[in-house]
Amino acid sequence: MSSEEGLTMTPDVNPHGTARAYDPNATFHFEPGGFLFVVSGPSGAGKGTLVERLVKERPECVFSISSTTRPRRPHEVHGVEYEFVSREEFEQRRAQGLFLESAEVHGHLYGTPAGPADDGVRSGRVVVLDVDVQGGASVRSARPEAVSVFIYPPSIDALRQRLRGRNTEMPEALEIRLGNAPGELKQYLEYEYVVMNDDLERAAQRLVAIVDAERARVRRLRAHPGRP
Repeated sequence: MSSEEGLTMTPDVNPHGTARAYDPNATFHFEPGGFLFVVSGPSGAGKGTLVERLVKERPECVFSISSTTRPRRPHEVHGVEYEFVSREEFEQRRAQGLFLESAEVHGHLYGTPAGPADDGVRSGRVVVLDVDVQGGASVRSARPEAVSVFIYPPSIDALRQRLRGRNTEMPEALEIRLGNAPGELKQYLEYEYVVMNDDLERAAQRLVAIVDAERARVRRLRAHPGRP
């Protein structure tokens, strides 16, 4: 299989290429492509905390900032956790087709801006979406290639304790979220991965491991023979 010029004929690692000669001393470089990473689950499951840990652990991950009409909570910063907009402005953007997905949840509108998400994927980033179960279904429908993870709480009681511990919900709103939880939990079967959030450190490690595995999928790799 060696050519007369001393180069080794090796099949091209890029599935779109053909066999060609390589310098046996050359190194190889694989560049992972970007993708949407959908993290979903019921309110109080710990999605936000896990996403924050993931983005800190893996610099290739970027958080997709959703738009919402719900009131800003005291600890939240506009343009960091969410983009807070009026219902009128939200409806105008939705009519213009600017959202990848949108849904009304617990009386408020939420949406993922399509432009920044798609731009991030094209640039090779892992664009992380922290969305509710309705949003997760919409993203999977609009972008079937997205990787989806369902964050599962250890119990309904754990959800109740976490929501009360946040101290951000009126009692009526809290009960609505808890009332919706059983139906939302049944949706885990529609996702590719499930992460049980009964231990924060273990759950965060599993989320990071999923991203690492997905970035190593052959269909996402772009090979650059001879590059350092």
